[in-house]
Amino acid sequence: MNESLNRYASLDGKVVVVTGAAGGIGRSIAERFAGQDAKVVVNDIDADAAAGVVASITDAGGTAISVVADVSDGDSVAAMFDTVMAEFGTVDVLVNNAGLVSPMLHFFEADEAWWRKIIDVNLTGHFLCSHKAARIMAKAGGGNIINMSSGGATRAHRAFTAYDATKGGIEALTRAMALDLGPYNIRVNALMPGSIDTSGLGLDDRKLRGENVPLGRIGEPIDMTGAALFLASDDASYITGDVIKVDGGMLAQQRSATVDIKPPSDFPKVEDL
Repeated sequence: MNESLNRYASLDGKVVVVTGAAGGIGRSIAERFAGQDAKVVVNDIDADAAAGVVASITDAGGTAISVVADVSDGDSVAAMFDTVMAEFGTVDVLVNNAGLVSPMLHFFEADEAWWRKIIDVNLTGHFLCSHKAARIMAKAGGGNIINMSSGGATRAHRAFTAYDATKGGIEALTRAMALDLGPYNIRVNALMPGSIDTSGLGLDDRKLRGENVPLGRIGEPIDMTGAALFLASDDASYITGDVIKVDGGMLAQQRSATVDIKPPSDFPKVEDL
C-alpha cells in the first residue's frame, strides 16, 4: 500500500502544549492527545486542577506534565516554554485554548479594565504562546499551531463585546500567522466551537440550548477533540490558515430552530417515512 495513503497520525512521541487545559475543552484535548501517545504539557493558572489532569493522564498510561503560567504575561509564557524545553527538548504542537468568557457585561456596563483583561488573555495570550512556540518549531523543521475561535468571530453574542472582538482577532491572527510561518513548515489553523457544555449545565438548560442546534443536542468537550486531532495530524498536512467549525450546524442556519418558519417539531416523524 502507498504509505502516503496510510499516514494517519498517532501523535506518538510528539510534544503537545495545551493552554488552559485544567478543564473543559482543553482538558479533553489534552487527554485525547495523550491517548494518541503524545507527550502533553498541561498548562493552566490553576495548579491543583492542572495536576489533576496530569494524574488522570498518567494513571491511564500516558505522559504529561503540568506547567502553571499566565498566558497574558510574556515572562510567564517564556518560563513555561523554558520548562517544556528542559523536560522534552522541543514543541511539536501548540493548542492555544486558554481564554476568558466571563464576566458577561453589557457594553454600557463595561470598563477599560474588563476590556483589557479579556483582550490580554484571549488574544495577546495566543500571540505570546505562538511567538515562543513558533521559534522552537522553526528550528526543529516544522510544527503545528491550533488556535481557538468561536462563533463570536463572525456572529455576535449579547453582552460579549470584548470576547467576540478577541475571537475575530484570533481568526485574523490565524490567517496572518499561516502566511508568515508557512515557509518554515509551520501550519496554523483554528477550531470554532459551537455551544459546548464545559460547566455541567442542568438538564433543562441543555435541552433548551440543544433545541437551537441542527443536530439536536448541545456539544460536549469531547466533541472538539476529533477535529483537534485531525488538525494536529499528518492527514491535515496541506491545511493551513483555515477554521474548522465544530458547532452541530449552528452557523449553517439563518434562523434558530425555535423561531424558524417550519421548526423541527413540524418535521416528518420517522415512523411516517
